[in-house]
Amino acid sequence: MTDAPPSEITNERSPSSTGTAPDSDAKTIRRLLIFFALVYVVEGLGQIVGLISQPLNYYLKEVHGWTPVQVTAFVTIFNLPWIIKPLYGLVSDFVPLFGYRRKSYLIIANIAAIIGYVWVTQINAPGDLVVALMLTAYAMAISSTLCGAVLVENGQRLKESGTFVNQQWLWFNIAAMIAAILGGQLVQHLAPSDALHAAAAIIAIAPLAVIAGTLFLVPEKKTRADLKGMRNTLRGLLMAFHRRELWIVAAFIFLYYFSPGLSTPLYYHMTDDLRFSQGYIGILGSIAAAGWVFGALLYRRFFETLTLRTLLNLSIAFGTLTGLAYLLFWNETAAAIISFCAGFSAMLTTVATLTLAADYCPPRAEGFSFAVLMSIINLANTLADNIGSFLYTHAFDRALPPLVLISAAFTAFAFVLVPLLRLGDKRQGEPMEMAQTKMG
Repeated sequence: MTDAPPSEITNERSPSSTGTAPDSDAKTIRRLLIFFALVYVVEGLGQIVGLISQPLNYYLKEVHGWTPVQVTAFVTIFNLPWIIKPLYGLVSDFVPLFGYRRKSYLIIANIAAIIGYVWVTQINAPGDLVVALMLTAYAMAISSTLCGAVLVENGQRLKESGTFVNQQWLWFNIAAMIAAILGGQLVQHLAPSDALHAAAAIIAIAPLAVIAGTLFLVPEKKTRADLKGMRNTLRGLLMAFHRRELWIVAAFIFLYYFSPGLSTPLYYHMTDDLRFSQGYIGILGSIAAAGWVFGALLYRRFFETLTLRTLLNLSIAFGTLTGLAYLLFWNETAAAIISFCAGFSAMLTTVATLTLAADYCPPRAEGFSFAVLMSIINLANTLADNIGSFLYTHAFDRALPPLVLISAAFTAFAFVLVPLLRLGDKRQGEPMEMAQTKMG
C-alpha cells in the first residue's frame, strides 16, 4: 500500500506536480483522485467478484452440490447489467436528473446497492438470491458507468486519463485484497449460509462512502434538459458511431479479452485436486490483488511515460507468460507466486486498455462511449468464462493444463492486433484528436 493518502496521489506528469496548471485544476485532480478511490473501494467489495464471491461459490458448491458449469452460469446472470452499461451512459448523457447528469444517478444507484445487500442477508434460496443480487449488480454497474463518465470528461480535459484509471484500479485491488482474505475467513469459520449473509451485511455499509464522495467531490455543474443540450449530445453520439478508430478499438478490446477463462475451473482445481483450504484460497485472492497494487504503484514510476502502444505490447507479453505459468500451479508456494504475477500482469492490461478506451471517447457522449467499450470487455469476459468452464468440464475432463495453453495462446494473439490501432507515438492520456494532429 502507498504511503501517501489518496488526496496526495498524483501522476508525475500531472499539472499539480509540475506547477504549470491553475490551482483550481490541481485541486480538482486531488478531489477526483479521492472520489475514484472511494468508488472503486466500494466496487472492489460490492461487485459479484468481490467479498461475496467466495462465500457464494462455496455456498452453491457445498449446499446445493452445483458443478463448475452451473456455478459459472449462475454468476453469468449477474453480468447482464454490465453488458448493457451503454444504456445507463446514454440516459445520463441525455437526461439530467434533479439537475445533474452524473451525481443524482450515482446516489440512487448506491442506495439501491445498500437495499440489495441488506436483502441478501435475509434469504437462502438460489431463486431469491438471483433477484437480490441482480439488484446489487445493476447498482454497481450503474455506479461504475457514471464514474467512468466522470473519468472521461475530466481525464480528457485535464489530460489525466491514465492517472485516473490507475487510481481506480489501485484502490479496487486494495479493496479486493481485503475482500479476498475476509471472504476466505468467513467461509473457513462459518457455515456456508452464515458466511454468505455475513459478507452481504459487511458490503451493505460500503456504498455510503460513494454517496458522500458524490455529494462533496464531483465537480459537476447543474444543468437542465434543453433542446440545445440534447442536440450537442446527439452530435457527440453520432460522432461515436462514425469514428472508424473507435470501432477498431472496440474490436481490439473484445479479441484481447476473449480467452477461455480460468477463474471457476481454477477454484474447483484448488478445492478438489490440490485440497487447498478455503482460507488459503482467500489468501491467494488477496495475493493476486497485492500484485495489482504493486503494479499500480510501479506504474507511477516506470510505466506512465511509455507510449500507449508500448504499454499494450508489454501487457500482452506479461499476460502470455503469466498464463503459461499456470502449468506450474502445483502447490501452495507456486500458487502464491503465480497469483501475484497474474495480478501484476492484469493491472498492466487494465490500465492499457481502459486508457485506450478513455482517450477515444468523443465529447458529450462520454458516458455512452466509454460504457460501450467497457461492456465489450464484460461481454468478452463472460463468454470466455463460460467457454472455459465448459471446456474444463466436458472437453478436458477437469484437467487444467489444456485450458491454460488455449488461454495463453488467445492472449498472445493480441500482438497481431496492436498494429491495427495505428497508435504511433501516442502518449497515455492524450485525447485522440490531439494525437492525430501531432501525427499529421
